[in-house]
Amino acid sequence: MRGFSLLEVLIALAIMSGVIMTVIGSFNYHLGIVVSDKEETAAILLGRAKIDDPAFAALPTGKGTFAPQRPDIAWEKTVAPTELPGVQRQILTVSWNNNKKSLSLVRYAAKL
Repeated sequence: MRGFSLLEVLIALAIMSGVIMTVIGSFNYHLGIVVSDKEETAAILLGRAKIDDPAFAALPTGKGTFAPQRPDIAWEKTVAPTELPGVQRQILTVSWNNNKKSLSLVRYAAKL
């Protein structure tokens, strides 16, 4: 007799289904990481552009969004004193995903 028995075919299918499920799960996991990194990169770039804006540096404190380009990403600026006279710490907190994720950019500047 030549060929494969039913048991051999079932074992081969079980092994193949396990491999395929592992590959699909890995692909979905890494795709989620790419989406998360894309959102974080957009938040960092928008935050750096905002903190480097001269008009923003003159603003004492405040909050807002990056509308109309990205209304889903919000920002908040706080100013804190430092140990050095004449120097202040400007903290820009950028949040997205309904404030579930956030990052902070810090800049030291002379007091205006």
